[in-house]
Amino acid sequence: MHRQIAGRLAGKRTAPAVVVLAFILVGLLAPLAAKLADVQNNEASSWLPGSAESTEVSNELSSTVDPNDIPTLIVYDKPGGLSDADKQAITAQATDLAKIDGVTGQVLTPEQAAALGFGGYSQDGEVAVTALTFNFGKNGWNDIPDAADKIREITKMDGVTVHLAGFGGQAADASEAFGGLDTTLLLATFGIVILILLFTYRSPILWILPIFCAGLSLQMSEGLIYLLAKHAGLTVNGQSQAILSILVIGAGTDYALLLIARYREELRRHESRHEAMAFALHRAAPAILASAATVAVGMLCLLAADLNSTAGLGPVNAIGVLVTVVVMVTVLPALLVIFGRWIFWPKRPTFGSEEPTASGLWARVGAAISPRPRRVWVGTAIVLGIACLGLVKLDTAGLSTADSYTKEFDSIKGQKVLVEHGLLDNSNTVQVVSNADSVGAVAKALQGVSGLGTLTDPRPVSADRVYVEAPIDADISSPKAFGIVDAARDAVHAVPDADALVGGGSAFYVDTKTASERDNKVIIPLVLIVVLLILIGLLRAVAAPLILLATVVLSFGAALGISALIFTYVFGFAGADPGFPLFTFVFLVALGIDYNIFLMTRVREETLERGTREGSLIALSSTGGVITSAGLVLAATFAVLGTLPLVFLAELGTAVALGVLLDTIIVRSVLVTAINLDLGDRIWWPSKLARGEHGGTQDGPLAEASAARVSLTE
Repeated sequence: MHRQIAGRLAGKRTAPAVVVLAFILVGLLAPLAAKLADVQNNEASSWLPGSAESTEVSNELSSTVDPNDIPTLIVYDKPGGLSDADKQAITAQATDLAKIDGVTGQVLTPEQAAALGFGGYSQDGEVAVTALTFNFGKNGWNDIPDAADKIREITKMDGVTVHLAGFGGQAADASEAFGGLDTTLLLATFGIVILILLFTYRSPILWILPIFCAGLSLQMSEGLIYLLAKHAGLTVNGQSQAILSILVIGAGTDYALLLIARYREELRRHESRHEAMAFALHRAAPAILASAATVAVGMLCLLAADLNSTAGLGPVNAIGVLVTVVVMVTVLPALLVIFGRWIFWPKRPTFGSEEPTASGLWARVGAAISPRPRRVWVGTAIVLGIACLGLVKLDTAGLSTADSYTKEFDSIKGQKVLVEHGLLDNSNTVQVVSNADSVGAVAKALQGVSGLGTLTDPRPVSADRVYVEAPIDADISSPKAFGIVDAARDAVHAVPDADALVGGGSAFYVDTKTASERDNKVIIPLVLIVVLLILIGLLRAVAAPLILLATVVLSFGAALGISALIFTYVFGFAGADPGFPLFTFVFLVALGIDYNIFLMTRVREETLERGTREGSLIALSSTGGVITSAGLVLAATFAVLGTLPLVFLAELGTAVALGVLLDTIIVRSVLVTAINLDLGDRIWWPSKLARGEHGGTQDGPLAEASAARVSLTE
């Protein structure tokens, strides 16, 4: 940040004005933030590209089959067999079930379902199935839990266990799984961050300012995103909103830690707190802004994704990061200078006192590395490389419904009852659209596909298009279901002039997997290129950015390898979502490079006066504590995702948390520092610093002090 701008932001009259403006903005945006859930789009169209076959089927059926219909099964289970009185009660309950808000069409009793070729009663007489359809409209998913509770109340029977299965049961369970996003998850995240800040600052009050600013950032971000979703077509779903809160709190606290650490350092050198903040902003802001730019641009690279849910995640979280960095370099500095040195109580940094980091833990780490830096970095790289071998245990073929949760939900229990008693879950179907004059040939082709149930009669879609439907004898997101969909597509695509398309729930997951695999190949190289260009512009070199990027990629591989072993042998997960590697990569590379940016910008600053080797040791000792604290904050915030009972988020949180810890404790402090000490000035190739042309005469502390004082008096 330019010295004059930094000086003005820290000025006596400017700081209160900045705070007042922030309060006005949050007052306008906070009411809109509260309505963000109202503009979420969790339909299939918000996840898959328009070119996906299942999306094309959904579009063709939009005038015939309401995309908001949610087929639901009520599974009655009584060991020893259902009595005649039980069966009469089940039939009678259909009348009350039809009166529940959101239930549309006919509620099919077990007898009626059996007449249509599915459900009914099991052969052993222990299980009965009633079928109904929910429809709450485009944004009515939040109403599902209430409707599920009413169903359980109506169907309560002595000696009979009732499960809610099918799409409706899964939707109710998903609502329960995500129920902590707005409250429990946010409170847990703030709670963990506060504990880490208390430990870091050893102050009972200083933590309030970064937490307050993180809260402002989140409210402003969500309010702005609401406006863009409402009026500019920005796609927001539950997944992107969940990650937004974690990212804003984690990244915002990181930026605050870096700025406050530099401000406390400058308070020991300058009697005026305004002057100290001017220096702190001037020296810390470039690293903070570059870090935020790296994360934001990395997120925007997701716009190249085929998967709409991944593409939508990019701008949502980029907006969050950009709003956060603006708050942290304007509002936070203003609050710090307004409150003065006492905010650091009980250990206030007094003018002229000794800087404790000069002889702290990280100074000792640097001293231990410096005698044999090459041996250190080569050994560290080998260990990380060995950790990458764990990648052979990473299975990203996808997860079945039962394997997608960390606990057994009601819909999973219901599904197991159906399978054990030989009943078909008719809520999971293939939907096949074809030309009307070829429907006979299409139906005949489908009859040869193993795993498909009885086909429905053809129903018109338009003047020349019809569709048929058949239940799949497999869990909706299982590899077995994927195989059935692929076989059905191969069969109907081979019918001449039928223009047949296969969609439905399992087809949606197949197309999601295909799109995810494509996105991995396109976006990962794109993110690497963008991050490299940002580093080159920041460090004004080529060698250092290439080395830093290589270390982060190595760290990513090690984190993923170790995580895969943890998932398999500790957590017992069956596998991972196809999009897991991409999400982990984007977050780890975009966020992991932050700590190298924080370190290397300080190394470059010190190199101008002391040379690369001495500058590297000073940079490590002065930034080691704050970067480690920042890493702990970010790791803890992502680890909180593991509190939600979804395997995907548990795996994402674990991998990102582990990767961040590797970056802060090993990669940044040991590997990068050892490389800096080994290569010396050559790390700045091809700039003048690589030729030893440094000394700080052109941008030294005297020139900076003079400019800062001029700015403060204006």
